[in-house]
Amino acid sequence: MNHAAVPLPASSVSDMRNMQQAAGYNNSPQQYSGMMMYSPHVLLQPLESGNTRFSIGLWKNDPPDIVELICFLPNGITIILDASSQSTIRDIKAEIVRQGKQGIMGYLIKDACDYQLYGISNFNIDPFTDETKRLCEVQPYFGILNLGARTDATHFSSDYELTKMVNNMIGKTFDQHSTQHASPEIDEFRRKMTTVCETIELERSQYTWHHRLLYEHPLRLAASREMPELIRQRHPAHHFLIVVKNENDHSTFTLSVMEQDTPLSLIESTLQKMNRSQMKINDRVTDYVLKVSGRDEYLFGDHPLIQFLYIQEMLSESAVPNVVLQLVIRLDSYINHHNERNMGLKLPQKKERPPQPVVKLRTTSLYDLGNYFQLTLHSISNVNYDRTRAFKVGLHVGLFHGEHKLCSQRSLDAPNDGAKIFQFNDQVIDFDIQMRNLPRMTRLCIVIYEVSKMSRSKKSSNNKDSSLKDVSYNKNPLAWVNTTIFDFKDHLRMGRQTLYTWTYADDIQSDEVFHPLGTVEPNPRAEECALVDITFHSSWAEAVTYPTESAVSQYAEERARAHHRDRQMSENQPPLRDLRELLSSYTGLDKIYEMVDQDRNAIWERRYDIVREYPEELSILLHCVCWNERDDVADIWYLLSRWPLISIERSLELLDYAYPDPAVRRFAIKCLHYLKDEELLLYLLQLVQAIKHESYLESDLVVFLLERALRNQRIGHYFFWHLRSEMQTPSMQTRFGLLLEVYLKGCKQHVAPLRKQLQVLEKLKQGSVIAKKGSKEKVRHMLQEFLQDQHSRGVFQNIQNPLNPSFRCSGVTPDKCKVMDSKMRPLWVVFENADQTSSDVYIIFKNGDDLRQDMLTLQMLRVMDQLWKREGMDFRMNIYNCISMEQRLGMIEVVRHAETIANIQKEKGMFSATSPFKKGSLFSWLKEHNKPSDKLNKAINEFTLSCAGYCVATYVLGVADRHSDNIMVKRNGQLFHIDFGHILGHFKEKFGVRRERVPFVLTHDFVYVINKGCNDREAKEFCHFQELCERAFLVLRKHGCLILSLFSMMISTGLPELSSEKDLNYLRETLVLDYTEEKAREHFRQKFSEALANSWKTSLNWASHNFSKNNKQ
Repeated sequence: MNHAAVPLPASSVSDMRNMQQAAGYNNSPQQYSGMMMYSPHVLLQPLESGNTRFSIGLWKNDPPDIVELICFLPNGITIILDASSQSTIRDIKAEIVRQGKQGIMGYLIKDACDYQLYGISNFNIDPFTDETKRLCEVQPYFGILNLGARTDATHFSSDYELTKMVNNMIGKTFDQHSTQHASPEIDEFRRKMTTVCETIELERSQYTWHHRLLYEHPLRLAASREMPELIRQRHPAHHFLIVVKNENDHSTFTLSVMEQDTPLSLIESTLQKMNRSQMKINDRVTDYVLKVSGRDEYLFGDHPLIQFLYIQEMLSESAVPNVVLQLVIRLDSYINHHNERNMGLKLPQKKERPPQPVVKLRTTSLYDLGNYFQLTLHSISNVNYDRTRAFKVGLHVGLFHGEHKLCSQRSLDAPNDGAKIFQFNDQVIDFDIQMRNLPRMTRLCIVIYEVSKMSRSKKSSNNKDSSLKDVSYNKNPLAWVNTTIFDFKDHLRMGRQTLYTWTYADDIQSDEVFHPLGTVEPNPRAEECALVDITFHSSWAEAVTYPTESAVSQYAEERARAHHRDRQMSENQPPLRDLRELLSSYTGLDKIYEMVDQDRNAIWERRYDIVREYPEELSILLHCVCWNERDDVADIWYLLSRWPLISIERSLELLDYAYPDPAVRRFAIKCLHYLKDEELLLYLLQLVQAIKHESYLESDLVVFLLERALRNQRIGHYFFWHLRSEMQTPSMQTRFGLLLEVYLKGCKQHVAPLRKQLQVLEKLKQGSVIAKKGSKEKVRHMLQEFLQDQHSRGVFQNIQNPLNPSFRCSGVTPDKCKVMDSKMRPLWVVFENADQTSSDVYIIFKNGDDLRQDMLTLQMLRVMDQLWKREGMDFRMNIYNCISMEQRLGMIEVVRHAETIANIQKEKGMFSATSPFKKGSLFSWLKEHNKPSDKLNKAINEFTLSCAGYCVATYVLGVADRHSDNIMVKRNGQLFHIDFGHILGHFKEKFGVRRERVPFVLTHDFVYVINKGCNDREAKEFCHFQELCERAFLVLRKHGCLILSLFSMMISTGLPELSSEKDLNYLRETLVLDYTEEKAREHFRQKFSEALANSWKTSLNWASHNFSKNNKQ
């Protein structure tokens, strides 16, 4: 479209400026980097005729077809737009944004959903909030419109606009997928989750500003109100210092506070000091709130200061906590709360939806059916197999509950006659399990295989079926598919269905043929995958349903009464002592999977005693249930409805892949409702991954996580990113995409900050592409130019750090950014802290590395750290933040003032290949950075504690590929590990030889530091270090079931080194849960001695590593 620049009269310029300022814009020269926007104001006008200019009586008569509109843009440009009087406000806004982006300084224009249109009506400047209205209905005076920022990002002008923005945030894959794969289950999920969201939204609308602050910036609190013993040892007088800065005049006060002082009492003491020094007498305690210096974290409420985790973290580091005294009226939470009230925004109302029409179907209960389960196999098609070698294609078919077979599998072959479709002639498959014995979560699992004379797949079946042991031919699995035999409404599936299969992932390290823990979602790439055509038998006139909970409970109650009658009549009542001894063989151990039938039957017989006397042993009892027996399943459902609550650790165990039963998982969630927010954050990664093991979109786990995320924005932040990071995984697009959709729509105030983070993500992705295009110095210069560009600068303003949303950044510092040396060329990015009195925020942005395993390992290190602290041991673990944001893309927190062991050794060893053998290099480096001697002693203590913690943690977790470039030391002495690409004993090999031959890293230069500059392995300092390691190991062993459970919840979730039950064997071997404590201690001592004796091999590996690489940044 052609445009002509036309100057406006000065009076019009003044009117426009006033209107834009009233709509929330201050288009001053300073706002746009010194560019003058109004001298004179520029008008871009299409060269078209036939339009109707504005006149006083324009809207009094029948409006013309075309109206000339004057539109003010936020970048200071004005355009003339010819619009139909029947056009909606939404369409006009979209056209204004489109033309604005194409015009002068169009890079300053954001997306249409970031703006509202304002107009003059009744002598006021009002936003047009209902964008479905037509231009002739809103009748803007003078035909003037202003494209202005939203006054409140939580209120969208239409559901359409919100849906569009949400779909963009989730990703294009979901937008396309959700429209192509709609289903009754998806519709029902959206309806139910919308009700959950509306209930909580109504609850939030009643918040005071104080509650809103609590939601947006949740308190980080320890479980206990008491001072931890480790901190008390450093502060025996029960008081500590805290620095308070007054935000108004930047005056600073240092106060001594007692253990039980609260934020209010600290504010009161600060005001008293201020009043004495500044003669202020009008300030009230309730006018202020305490904010942590450098981050958006607040200390308020009736909690002792020592209970706040920030205070504990600072005191643990022997640092003085710094807080800011901030006026309440300056809080965003306070301002937004009162703006909403003053603007008269309509509060959400509880929507009374008409009840869903109830279609009464005649149904038959599954419990009434005694015939055996059957299905008919018609054909398989679109199979990708080796046509030259395979002479037939076939199927394995099985019924599973979790990973356990419910009955014998069936196998069928179809000859290779050259056709694209393999016919099975409507063959009926009979399974040796009665219909009434099918558990609720039964899965039908199918594997397509080819039969050939030579295996070309490492996934050759090792099945026990004799037909698979043919020495001449191999059955090589090609594809798999799972489906539930009951739908989401508890109805048995009936009729003909096509199943869309998945191929075996190359990195899944499992010899199993069936994949029962895999998704039940159909493969969305229907044109690329093999298809299986089957029919679920429908020989009953009515629909077959699984009985309701009440029906099952009634059935089980009759059995329970009969059981009690039999026991009362029996003269030989076994004593509880026998049960205790029997359970002790499995309590806290990982031998449940090896339980013999005799013990299983004996424990099941005493199930009513267990619920009464030993409720914590629920998991043991669950392993005694015969899930292919209706009576056993009914009994356990009945018992669970009466089971007392159990501990959080034992509840988490019930959410792994081994417990698919809905009643079991519902009971686990019932227990987890008592989980505090900080504890939930600790386990959130596993809980989100456990959603993958759910058979249906709606589950108790999904509702639980959604509700907690909607009530705590910090939980919501990580909930969003854990889901969003896997949206490129086809099997998760529907499940995770729908959850993201309902979360964002149910929490509109969180949309804007998350969207800003996604925009930053896209910019950094562009920057990482630049980083791969040349030499290090060249790309560094190119990256800095890219970040300084006007198109980029605005994206980085006022964002929350995705790694930790408590840190707000005001922009990026291009001069400090660089491209790192690693293979994938990660970006070293430095953000300015929005709090100018605090230090910058440093992150590493990685594009090309899978950070999910790093996230898991770091999270497990946090769990271990918490377990140790509960036992009174602080190993000074330095566990940095890491987050996966998309497939093979994410961020890592930079630990400041730290160096790799390699760089320290090179620096102190004159860059020689033998520097790793020079035992004094690390000690010399610490001495250099810690003067005088008391500071050095403190650094050595930090090193000793952290070295002990990481030695034990890396041993238990089987962290592999340890070399001098992924072990670092801070200047204060804290040692820590980075880069966790290999865990659970997946050690690297070269020419078939394992490169790492020690249980954990304990080199001679580490010993030299621990012993304060001597190499005597009998020194008291080293003996103390060994004792610390032993105590740390025994604590982890004590909580071994929790560690195993957290890893079990991650099985078959996509991590290559955690794909099956066998991957947990390494943990079982290191934790030795079946040993006595004394035997376990002796076992660890042997490993400790082995690490020490072979430390020269580690040094040799490091010398080779240092020689081949020069990693000095």
